[in-house]
Amino acid sequence: MHWQDHPTPQPGEEEVLIEVKAAGLNRADISQRKGNYPPPPGAPAAIPGLEVAGIVAACGSGVTQWKSGDPVCALLAGGGYAEYVAVKEGQCLPIPEGWSFAEAASLPETVCTVWSNVFQRGSLQPGESLLVHGGSSGIGITAIQIAKAKGAKVFVTVGSEEKGKACLQLGADRYINYKAQDFEEELSNEGIDVILDMVGGGYLPKNINILSPEGRLVYINSMDRGNAELSIFKVMQKRLTITGSTLRSREYAFKKALIADVYKNVYPLITAGKYKPVIYKTFPFEQAPNAHRLMESSEHIGKIILVKD
Repeated sequence: MHWQDHPTPQPGEEEVLIEVKAAGLNRADISQRKGNYPPPPGAPAAIPGLEVAGIVAACGSGVTQWKSGDPVCALLAGGGYAEYVAVKEGQCLPIPEGWSFAEAASLPETVCTVWSNVFQRGSLQPGESLLVHGGSSGIGITAIQIAKAKGAKVFVTVGSEEKGKACLQLGADRYINYKAQDFEEELSNEGIDVILDMVGGGYLPKNINILSPEGRLVYINSMDRGNAELSIFKVMQKRLTITGSTLRSREYAFKKALIADVYKNVYPLITAGKYKPVIYKTFPFEQAPNAHRLMESSEHIGKIILVKD
């Protein structure tokens, strides 16, 4: 990656132009850089970045929700590693009171992914149990806090004791260090209702074994890019649901409705102090390669953010 000049985007009729102050990193950015995750039609092919925070600099003629000068954070299909980005007005959220631009940039992609997959697709209910693979990731720290605030019991898998303890501090009930423990053995008697998996096929048989009857397994990534054999009989016997989704390529109507649902259900948790941003480290935009190296090392706990000097 390298920093270079591009034309400033012009907002369409329903779009706002955001002067970017901060942008969040996500695993999809790394996949795009490696050529494994091309952006959907209309998204900048040369500029990664799925979430930003900044100031509305201009509005299209059909915009009704925002005005120039409004502080916002936004969910993007790409283009966030930039000084300016244009996005549909329905994909923007107000920056929570008291949050910095860096903190706000950590919100849109992770909170939308968690709400869409854990609560809409996974239908997690109060009193149920959730297992998050990758508990210390940006998605993980988001899922822990929202699920706990909604009355669920939360388990996580992590790669170190340090990460596990950090998850406990955020509200997780228990962690399993996958480098030293077998999560299937550790959770065999817990009865897991929903599993959020970003690891992939290698975990499938174990996930199936620990799910309760009527359990839901939701995939949001396949980092191991592996396949696995599936016991159809166990799926039938337990009446399981196996599903998954990607958010980036979804149509605007879906994203607009999802943003509205997040604002309705998650922002009250923020106001009540039940959800807080977890920023591991910030980098200037020009140091995006170093930020990617850190994410690829998996040493971080929480979000990595690019910030404008």
